[in-house]
Amino acid sequence: MSQEQDQYSNAAEEREAADDVPAHDNIANNIGNVLERRYGRRSVLTGLVGAAAAGSNLGWSKNLLAQSITEQSPNARPSFNFKELKGGVDATHHVAEGHEAKILIRWGDPIFADAPEFDPHNQTFLSQLKQFGYNNDYIGFLPLENAADGQVERGLLCVNHEYTNEEVMFPNMPRQDKRNFAEMTPQLAGVEMVAHGGTILEIERRDGTWTPNIQSVYNRRITAITTGMSFDGPAAGHDRLKTSMEPSGHHVRGTLNNCAGGMTPWGTYLMAEENFHFYFWTDEKNSKTLGDKTPPHGFGGKQGKSFKRYKLGTKARMSWGLFDKRFNLDHEPNEPNRFGWVVEVDPMEPKSRPIKHTALGRFCHEGAECILSKAGHAVIYMGDDTRFEYLYRFVSTGRYVPGDKPGNMKLLSQGTLSTAVFKEDGTLEWRALEYGHGPLNEKNGFSSQGDVLIDARLAAEALGATPMDRPEDVQPNPETGKVYVMLTNNRKRLMTNAANPRRANFAGHIIEFTPDDGDHAAPTARWDILIQGGKPGLPLVGGKWHKDTSADGWFAAPDNAAVDSSGRLWIATDQGAGWRYTGKADGLYALETSGPLRGLSKLFFRVPVGAECCGPQFTPDGETLFLAVQHPGTDGTKYYPGFNRVSTFSDPATRWPDFDPHIPPRPSVLAIRRTGGGKIA
Repeated sequence: MSQEQDQYSNAAEEREAADDVPAHDNIANNIGNVLERRYGRRSVLTGLVGAAAAGSNLGWSKNLLAQSITEQSPNARPSFNFKELKGGVDATHHVAEGHEAKILIRWGDPIFADAPEFDPHNQTFLSQLKQFGYNNDYIGFLPLENAADGQVERGLLCVNHEYTNEEVMFPNMPRQDKRNFAEMTPQLAGVEMVAHGGTILEIERRDGTWTPNIQSVYNRRITAITTGMSFDGPAAGHDRLKTSMEPSGHHVRGTLNNCAGGMTPWGTYLMAEENFHFYFWTDEKNSKTLGDKTPPHGFGGKQGKSFKRYKLGTKARMSWGLFDKRFNLDHEPNEPNRFGWVVEVDPMEPKSRPIKHTALGRFCHEGAECILSKAGHAVIYMGDDTRFEYLYRFVSTGRYVPGDKPGNMKLLSQGTLSTAVFKEDGTLEWRALEYGHGPLNEKNGFSSQGDVLIDARLAAEALGATPMDRPEDVQPNPETGKVYVMLTNNRKRLMTNAANPRRANFAGHIIEFTPDDGDHAAPTARWDILIQGGKPGLPLVGGKWHKDTSADGWFAAPDNAAVDSSGRLWIATDQGAGWRYTGKADGLYALETSGPLRGLSKLFFRVPVGAECCGPQFTPDGETLFLAVQHPGTDGTKYYPGFNRVSTFSDPATRWPDFDPHIPPRPSVLAIRRTGGGKIA
């Protein structure tokens, strides 16, 4: 095994590390530099909260950080009511005292009444088509029926399946990345393809416990290769979306690498396509990024520049291009242009055709959270989850009309996509990605609005967007009007001032912004930092928290976020193998966002070793929290005391949640409720 192969123990770790490499080098004015200029050398050196009380000496205006210090009160009452969980790492999950976390559905569980029993030793394409997919990430919930007391009794669960971990998924299968996929077969690749995508599943609450209804007419599997979809918006029919299999440029099969997402006010489910570049193969096995000075197989010009910007043509991390020409760039160079979009699905119509909305732009979408502007326009907030990439916002041309679902489902077809510019005076400016405006013209490689949207990264770069530290979930709070941006980390952040302690930002931070006039369609906003991740009290780490945050309450790598029915903010983390530095498994944290306890965080739930916590979603009554746990027993297991090796199918670090010696670890969705009933926390 080469040194490069030995560096990462599994597919998930390598995918995480791949995002360390920026897709461009225009990163001088990144968010780290903006933070330093805004808050000053001294505040960054000591950690922002630690210096906030000295704000007047630094020449600040009174801002939210200063308020979090000066307004502290010993009698302040937290908005969360639970005893904090202890941090740590072990083989199972844990939830705060007074709550119960039950497995709702696992990879391989039946979605339909005629689904075969899960057999991890004999997986097939057809069986996986009828079973719950792998690596559940985003969770959406659409209520179907409420009880007389207002409690939710039935609903549709909408779940993304992001990717697969072959080494713990298939018997006798070593990690596939950078091994030329010698052990893979067309049959196993087919299982992977249909384990991707999404699941729509009816669930119902019986005697306080949620269970799947596998007889429901609403149940559906959406996959990477079996689900027909259509394009709409300005790029639909563009020459760069046409392939030999689909020459019109209006249709595509499947969706993949679906990370986070969103639900719309009109009851549809948004699936965000993230790291699509991992799936595309080139026969030039030893090639570097396509589009360099000597691009292989003639990938030069506009196509080569685009490929390089999206990191296409680097060594594939999935074997599919060996078995399906769609995923081989030498055969179908336009196929990757057909991924990296936001997909809208109507969960109430299981035979409906999902739509890829090109108006929302193409990049590595982490999520797509929807809220309405003051005038009723649909606003979608989105992050491009790669280091030094950008934050985006879409505002629809049309307006939401209550009760008009067919009309509302056209809202994401036309509108304005903008990118964010963060300024050191605390303002945020949205700059529109519109063909013919400013640098978005033929001279700079854009021949139409379709080109602008297909190459949204290049367009945002041309407009001077602020390079961010992996913007993931962007969560609006409908109760307060504020918006929270999860910036997971950036190990490659380039800081020009040596005094900045977060040059290698392993811990991430959360930015809060408030749209001007309380209008999500406004061209500007005011921004500040809510927390800065990492252990508090260490100047070189620069963690920023409320002073009462405990040793269990601070976290690193904020990823997904949710706002509950009371308007409270919850944060799920994704450290990858980085948990070895914090000593804590990933988890879900309750975070105070206002008043004298602003910045106080408490641990509510933690996952088993090697897993990621994601997809937090509350029922409207606030009495159930759905939570996704993906890739259990994988990340960083060689650092897990007492195990200290790489997990495999036959020898995993944990067999959560079954703990059956014949069953590998299984990604699962949990339903968390308060013991005896009532609202969570």
